Amino acid sequence: MLFVCVMSLYVQAQYNTNFMNYSQTGRSVSANLDFEAGSNGMSSKLVDKLVMGGYIDDELKKESTKHLRGYNNFGINLNYDVSAFLKGNKNFDFLIGVKNQAILNATYSKDFFNLMFYGNAPYRGQTANIGNCNVNALRFQEIKFGAIMHSVDSVGKIGISVSFIKGEQLFYIKTKANSNLYTSMSGDELIFNSNFNMALSDTTKKNFKSFNGVGASADIFFETTYKSKIGKKSVLIVNANNIGFIHWLNNSVQYSSTETYKYTGYQVNSITDLKDSTLNRINRDTLLTNLSNAHKENFNVNIPTNLVIINKIYFDKMKFCLGTGFRYIFNANYKGYVFIEPEYKYKKVSFSLHAGYGGYVRLNIGLWMMWNNKDWYLRLGSNSLQGYILPKSAYGQALFFSLAKKFK
Repeated sequence: MLFVCVMSLYVQAQYNTNFMNYSQTGRSVSANLDFEAGSNGMSSKLVDKLVMGGYIDDELKKESTKHLRGYNNFGINLNYDVSAFLKGNKNFDFLIGVKNQAILNATYSKDFFNLMFYGNAPYRGQTANIGNCNVNALRFQEIKFGAIMHSVDSVGKIGISVSFIKGEQLFYIKTKANSNLYTSMSGDELIFNSNFNMALSDTTKKNFKSFNGVGASADIFFETTYKSKIGKKSVLIVNANNIGFIHWLNNSVQYSSTETYKYTGYQVNSITDLKDSTLNRINRDTLLTNLSNAHKENFNVNIPTNLVIINKIYFDKMKFCLGTGFRYIFNANYKGYVFIEPEYKYKKVSFSLHAGYGGYVRLNIGLWMMWNNKDWYLRLGSNSLQGYILPKSAYGQALFFSLAKKFK
């Protein structure tokens, strides 16, 4: 139930940045889509069912249990925007844009997964560990203003932007080490040791128009060429974005609990009891009400910050490029990600392969193509194709798309 509630935040990124395209587009207006999802503990086919709906059978569950470790990570990033680089002067150009972002990060134990998909019957006489699990899901919109200096020391570029944020939805929960669920051998008693914190944005406002929070963020970009012993030219790129926070407003709710809840069911003496006292008591005595201290207040939440470092070395009259890089997402359950991208250019078209290790999954394989002439720029690809090709045994899906009309 928890997982499905979180996933309902999403309608359905590789690097989630506007500045990286500037070297190819210059002054332009563009539309961009950036989607990525990954997990080291679920198959792609299972996650598709959770997100899009459909029947989950035992075979589908077993496919994912093969990948489970003691603790597993899961993440989704979805961003789409319309932005423009406008003429400034001979040294810099302006950036303006609007963007929607949806971000989910989660860590879950093997027992948490089994309870979610198989119930507690397999745990008769046992205690299921649900400690040290967390889910952080947020969706927000932003208006971005910035500038890029494109002639620093004649070859370098420095970009910076500031975004004003409207917070739409937040769901956050974190369980601590001693959270667990005991099921008696006969199945007639449950003991839940709760130790968790949870935060929700205003639950009465859950659509695109909802204004549940305000915030700000910044993006920073740096690019420079440098001399190296190999290749015709080398380029270093550093980009950090989503450096900021969201202040969730007064109707947001926080819950916390360190209680032990013992449940032995309800005694029903007559079927007529279901019409009044028993049902009324069940409706009032919900688990959340019994266990938690709920209070409304405003609070701040940091946005997951995305850092990308890329080094490119060009060979053979600039037709071939070998790119290597590192990526990390702060304030998220994201492992350090290293990757390599060989790229070949033929006339106005470039092709590239992608291979990386880390992130939300163990191994990513992808490819992309780019078409670039004096008037238009198009880039389409994916850094995670394995989830589409082998949906039963691997997870990792991604798609990025950029279309730009250039200005003089």
